[in-house]
Amino acid sequence: MQIDKKDHYTYISSNETTFEEFYKAFLKKVSEFEKEHVVLHISDNINIATKDFLLFLNIAEQKNNNGTSFVIINSTVNVDELPEHLNIVPTLIEAEDILDMENIERELGF
Repeated sequence: MQIDKKDHYTYISSNETTFEEFYKAFLKKVSEFEKEHVVLHISDNINIATKDFLLFLNIAEQKNNNGTSFVIINSTVNVDELPEHLNIVPTLIEAEDILDMENIERELGF
């Protein structure tokens, strides 16, 4: 797992070969990013099932409750099969757009 601190968020990308390895590594570090916006890039090369994305649902809800954003980047998943409030997008540009939109919503009190 690679971690890069950006200006407004933390970018985490996978370099593991399996989803299980990546998820375990992520869980060990997730508490370090409690107060930060997180963009989690799960490589398209990792074999991941749609149900595996649901493992991030509690983290996404906690981040939302803390006033921070959590966005997953992956272009292989069918987002129509997942809850709407779990932000999954295919590119980094779209992830940054989600961060900006959620920031505006928080400022407006939504």
